[in-house]
Amino acid sequence: MVGEFQSSMSGANDRRAKLGLAAAQFGLDYAVANPRGRSPEQEVADILQIGARSGVSLLDTVIGGRSERVIGELMPRPCPFHVVVKTARCDRGPDHIEAEARASLARLGSDRAYALLVEQAGDLFSPNGAALWDRMKALKDEGLFERIGVSVYASDDPVGVARRFRPDIIQAPASLLDQRLIVNGALAELAEMDIEVHLRSIFLQGLLFLPPDRVPAPLANAARGLSRVRRMIAEGRSDPLQAALGFALARPEAATVIVGVTTAAELQAVVAAAASPPPELDWDEMALEDPVALDGRWAAA
Repeated sequence: MVGEFQSSMSGANDRRAKLGLAAAQFGLDYAVANPRGRSPEQEVADILQIGARSGVSLLDTVIGGRSERVIGELMPRPCPFHVVVKTARCDRGPDHIEAEARASLARLGSDRAYALLVEQAGDLFSPNGAALWDRMKALKDEGLFERIGVSVYASDDPVGVARRFRPDIIQAPASLLDQRLIVNGALAELAEMDIEVHLRSIFLQGLLFLPPDRVPAPLANAARGLSRVRRMIAEGRSDPLQAALGFALARPEAATVIVGVTTAAELQAVVAAAASPPPELDWDEMALEDPVALDGRWAAA
């Protein structure tokens, strides 16, 4: 019994350590309502403390603005996270990219960070793309960043990007609703190339949590599929949060699973759900095929 308990605790710790936090969701640079009336800074301080205590491994930041400065002021020291910094848009050239990367480190109160990632894969194929990547490699060689990489969409041909640029890290969307990069083998191929894969958008813009009567009009064609998925989750004696996390954390290709939270209470729920073994559900039957829903741009409409 003791061995079984220790094995269970080890599994829970491993799953929590696979979690990463998306700082873009903290509510510092966006108008996020907080029903408890707490300031965004108070929430961020608690989120960072809970993440550190729970063994969350990575913090995925958003460039510039208020977010980096507040995180830098409130970060537990020594920093308990692998911090990921994003590049500025490359239309102003590599000197601007380097200046902004150094400014991000300064705002975060750090001399170096774990990784520097191109936020839009299309930047790599722009006129400044080759110079951007060369400058990022130079910053890595200088020791400012341990790794460099790129954030992609499913439509960006992640494997093609990886073959051309050989990044250390690729962030890509995948969830129990959006299994395109799993079905076509892209995630597996990236992992076989020894690329560190970070999964993002695991809640597909919160679509999994929306009740049927709140599904946006552009997603009318996906509504039936969403209802079916929610019914399957309920019949499996699970809930959407545990199912979404269970699916993503169980993916062997994923080194990190990035989640977005706006409050400390949300992170506590995520950590608790992540500590539980994944539910036994028919994951293959939960994938959506509706291109509008998978595109995700409906959320900004």
